[in-house]
Amino acid sequence: MDDGTPPPAAPADAGGYDPAFLGVAVPLPVPAQPVRELPSTHFTVLLDPARRLAAATAVNVDGSALVDVPRGDDWHLDPRVPPHEQAGPELYARNDLDRGHLVRRRDPVWGDAATAARANRETFAYPNAAPQASAFNQGEQLWVGLEDHVLGYARAWRLRLTVLTGPVLAADDPVYRGVGIPRRFWKVAAWVAAGNADAADTVDDTDEADEADEAPVGGAGVGPLAARLRSTAFVLDQSSLLGPVATARALEAGDPPPLGPFRTYQVPVEDVATLTGLDLGPLPAADVLEPVVPTTTDHRWHLLTALADVHLGRTGM
Repeated sequence: MDDGTPPPAAPADAGGYDPAFLGVAVPLPVPAQPVRELPSTHFTVLLDPARRLAAATAVNVDGSALVDVPRGDDWHLDPRVPPHEQAGPELYARNDLDRGHLVRRRDPVWGDAATAARANRETFAYPNAAPQASAFNQGEQLWVGLEDHVLGYARAWRLRLTVLTGPVLAADDPVYRGVGIPRRFWKVAAWVAAGNADAADTVDDTDEADEADEAPVGGAGVGPLAARLRSTAFVLDQSSLLGPVATARALEAGDPPPLGPFRTYQVPVEDVATLTGLDLGPLPAADVLEPVVPTTTDHRWHLLTALADVHLGRTGM
């Protein structure tokens, strides 16, 4: 269904994103611009009404209570904000733009059956969508793979995670049907690791810690060890490689702007804060990337071609 008809509003007790979910305070991102805070079940969307897209989203993921529910695809306008403040079905009609979930559909789907179903439905509100190119290549597949890995890891370890996601709302984003089309998207994952954790430097879905005291804090059976907040960040870049002339021609013809191949990078959390203007609280200081002293951004951003390229330091997930 995609008629823009809103379902019942999120219940008053939905609560939204919980900053204390990890046992260590991780506040909502603080944008520089005015936003509308839209709490839903286990997640919150910070909607930029001027851009009609989210400035940021934040979700709590409980790997011990995840539930599988039917997808649904019931995209709808959020009844809590005026239609002209959210990019609705008209943006995605008759073109190859996808409605990309920001809070991933499966991440907040945990708890009892009714709560999980409600969370699933609420992820299909348009403020939780952003336009992305429909053609997938390895970069996009890797982005999805990272999301699958984060969720699978939480499930395997029965772990709690916080995941922040959003578009980079740049001033020079090409405007299509009245909406600036983001060319970059970002994701920051945060978790709490045991104080003496000594994980491998790369992601490996098949490896598990040999001892309980090597596991992340928050899973079942983990002892009372010193806990440390950890974070890491990724950027998906779909910037057009065709240049401003091709973009202008496409917009003049009524077509969406051409978007280039997807490239996925692991980046310093601080770079996400700089790109977006968001205050990310304690997360930049908790970054697992090794400190670097770069001369250009290219030295700070690690292009990913496989999950094995992800660096999580010696206190990885």
